[in-house]
Amino acid sequence: MLYVIIAAAIFLADYGIKEWVERHGEMGKEREILHGRLLLRKYHNRGALLDMGAARSGLVAVLSLLLTLSLTLVFLMTFGVRGGRLMKTGLSFLLGGAYSNTYDRLRRRYVVDYVSFPLRNPALRSIVYNLSDFCILIGALCMALSELFREK
Repeated sequence: MLYVIIAAAIFLADYGIKEWVERHGEMGKEREILHGRLLLRKYHNRGALLDMGAARSGLVAVLSLLLTLSLTLVFLMTFGVRGGRLMKTGLSFLLGGAYSNTYDRLRRRYVVDYVSFPLRNPALRSIVYNLSDFCILIGALCMALSELFREK
């Protein structure tokens, strides 16, 4: 049950932030937050990573849905398995992020991204993320580590 709560909390937190950004953020404007450690910037990502596939946003949405459903099946299959906490935690993070971004793709037809880093390199500074992106990365790392340290 804990793992379902983790996934739901990630979805709800990211959903809430995205709703706030949609109402209060301005496209093309950035604001420093957390004493300048992050930049708040509203961006509509119509594709996938770095807006790749924006011209085929419908296909990206279908692929996102299929991958999220596949991960959900894997997640459900772990319920009866003892142990594997790192893997289950990773799946929870992955699913929380995947559900949030997939929901955006299906409901809004774009993913709301809202945070970037104040880096000197303009190309890296221009990349905009959301909480789900970080959770997907953390989840994938947890799953990789769970496989690396799995008992043989």
